[in-house]
Amino acid sequence: MTLKSLFLGAAGAVLIASGAQAQLPPGWSAPGEPLQIADNLYYVGTQTIAVFLVTTPEGHILVDGAMPTSAPLILASIRELGFDPAEVKVILNTHAHFDHTGGLADLKAATGATLAASEGDRSALESGTYVGSEEVEAFAFKPVAVDRVLQDGDTVELGGMTLTAHLTPGHSPGCTTWTFPLVVDGQTRQAMIYCSTSVAANRLVSADRGPQYPGIVADYEHTFARLKTMKADIFLAPHAEQFDLARKRAAMVEGEPNPFVDPTELQKVVAASEAAFRTQLAKQQEAAQ
Repeated sequence: MTLKSLFLGAAGAVLIASGAQAQLPPGWSAPGEPLQIADNLYYVGTQTIAVFLVTTPEGHILVDGAMPTSAPLILASIRELGFDPAEVKVILNTHAHFDHTGGLADLKAATGATLAASEGDRSALESGTYVGSEEVEAFAFKPVAVDRVLQDGDTVELGGMTLTAHLTPGHSPGCTTWTFPLVVDGQTRQAMIYCSTSVAANRLVSADRGPQYPGIVADYEHTFARLKTMKADIFLAPHAEQFDLARKRAAMVEGEPNPFVDPTELQKVVAASEAAFRTQLAKQQEAAQ
């Protein structure tokens, strides 16, 4: 199957694929520099695809797996920070797209950790496919078994840390946003690892194939409404560009107050993403008529 100019990923990067061949932003697969964001939260992703490590005295929690080739890079970053990958006890996922799940199977095998993920994304994770575009080889990744199925509001607890799952579907059927308390400069803050609300490669409406999955537009609408009621002092996301990682990393080097603390960032991102969604919805509706 030949694909032309599919917008893939929360950053809106262009994927042009023919069969299994794809042109992807090089930063997605390039080694990243690990970073301590604050206290026991670290960035261990590739150059531009985020993976987060939450450490505790009883083991660690890893959020997302980046690209299919990324597991060795993530494991190397964990070691560079001085942590043992064997101490990763739980792996979480924001959403079941190959640029965030590609390394999960290898990471799970390397660490022996259990994988917890939403019911809505379970089928995609366990089949290694993109829901609604299962035939697209360029979107495939190594299947991974889900050990714990999460519902909205479920918590993952380890070593005194509690991460709460908030289902924010649309970008994927089981898109999951994670929140947890984080100590920054002696003050407890609310951290959020946002799933995504970009349209990306999703069909919202289609005259010939139908939507990416039934109810996708209603899911986006519900998610935007829900996110508008939420707060985050520290906003994090699956793509580095979404939370301005490069600028914040540079600011930390300069010794500025922790640049990741910005209680206004979440709502700015939500507003911009909702506007982009409505533009894409109108375009797809027009094209379908």
